[in-house]
Amino acid sequence: MTRVLVVDDEPAIVRALVINLKARSYEVDSAHDGAEALRLAAARHPDVVVLDLGLPDMDGVEVIRGLRGWTRVPILVLSARHASDEKVQALDAGADDYVTKPFGMDELLARLRAAVRRAEPSGENEDEGDLVVETDGFTVDLAAKKVHRDGRDVRLTPTEWHLLEVLVRNGGRLVAQKQLLREVWGPSYGTETNYLRVYMAQLRRKLEADPAHPKHFITEPGMGYRFER
Repeated sequence: MTRVLVVDDEPAIVRALVINLKARSYEVDSAHDGAEALRLAAARHPDVVVLDLGLPDMDGVEVIRGLRGWTRVPILVLSARHASDEKVQALDAGADDYVTKPFGMDELLARLRAAVRRAEPSGENEDEGDLVVETDGFTVDLAAKKVHRDGRDVRLTPTEWHLLEVLVRNGGRLVAQKQLLREVWGPSYGTETNYLRVYMAQLRRKLEADPAHPKHFITEPGMGYRFER
């Protein structure tokens, strides 16, 4: 059973989310501030976090950074902040998706399901030789869902991993922006190119020797991205 941690200081929203999630057989924990959210996440190990940014004790972005220090759990931001730069800030901190208030419950639940799916193993059958992709700077193990660089594991969020996986599986081929958005975030996405910009920048920071002059994650302006060994 999937466990959801709901973090919001508005009782009506928490109540509505808890009722709707439990009706769909999710297990639900709730927190009303950032400190309680971090404590519950460590104690209960949720499968996905639904997080409001406007918390009474700290900004939700701080909570995202606190979680990303030790867990790859999918984080779905729920916020009244509509500005694009605030969305990018949350995504850049490690959030996986962003829903603005007021929101439709069906859309929120669909995005939550998509976030959970991205964190699950693909379960695809492949030849062993196709499962490990090596470059001169890092190694991608598709079966284990791990990346190694300089002898150490690189910590990726579920969305970072899914984006990397799609690019690596299409190595040497251009993957269009719309295709990436739909494969990684879902069929209702196709125009949120700022998501790609943020996440490609994060992959480059974590994996490229010189992120400003990428060797492996190539941008084809106005078209898409390509992974090169």
